[in-house]
Amino acid sequence: MDSKGHAAIVTGGGSGLGAATAAALAAAGAKVAIFDVNAEGAKSVAAKIGGLAVRCDVTDSDAAVAAVKEARDKHGAARILINCAGIGTPRRIVGRDGPMPLAEFEKVIKVNLIGTFNLMRLVAADMQGLPALEDGERGVIVSTASVAAYEGQIGQAAYAASKGGVVALTIPAAREFAQFGIRVNAIAPGIFETPMLAGLPEEAQKSLAAQVPFPKLLGKPEQYAALAIHIIENRYLNGEVIRIDGAIRMAPR
Repeated sequence: MDSKGHAAIVTGGGSGLGAATAAALAAAGAKVAIFDVNAEGAKSVAAKIGGLAVRCDVTDSDAAVAAVKEARDKHGAARILINCAGIGTPRRIVGRDGPMPLAEFEKVIKVNLIGTFNLMRLVAADMQGLPALEDGERGVIVSTASVAAYEGQIGQAAYAASKGGVVALTIPAAREFAQFGIRVNAIAPGIFETPMLAGLPEEAQKSLAAQVPFPKLLGKPEQYAALAIHIIENRYLNGEVIRIDGAIRMAPR
């Protein structure tokens, strides 16, 4: 699908991978709605790219319905959905202070997995009623998994479980939506320069980059965005989870 002229929604678009992808979509001519629980972040990105900022808690059903409606009223029904909203709080299942509070595990699952499903179900419902494009295509959904879905480290139980859920969600969604001409894929990033990583000391960031076989660098959000654009444009990519990680395989810790 050519993004030009089509409506797109990017969750978590106020920073990091989402912001870079929103910018890439706007540069490709898409009408971009930036969903983020951080309203100021969404507004800042929207102002730079000429997009629409919509405050949205992806874990809230009513809030997501209202956000999708606002974007639809402004740009029309979206043919492109990029799910980038996510959190990751490191915590051992059982630490020095005892078992991980269940509420913390639930929060990560709710944002990363349930939030992804929430927007997928709403936007796909709109896509199904759109006129078919070339090869019968009506829309593209790209979700964000992680290499942690495959090699979760100690302290990443909640994050790895949530991203493993995103991986497992991809193929059944692609199969279900195939009859409507909607493709569903996911990207599994390795260690990227995102706000989640920015809080670490510089030496810690260098140490992480050194673990990447090649290139020995942290991933750039623009590289994620470039892959998302390719997935949108390549009509034969469907039901796939693509790693973008410099060949890293995460160690236990």
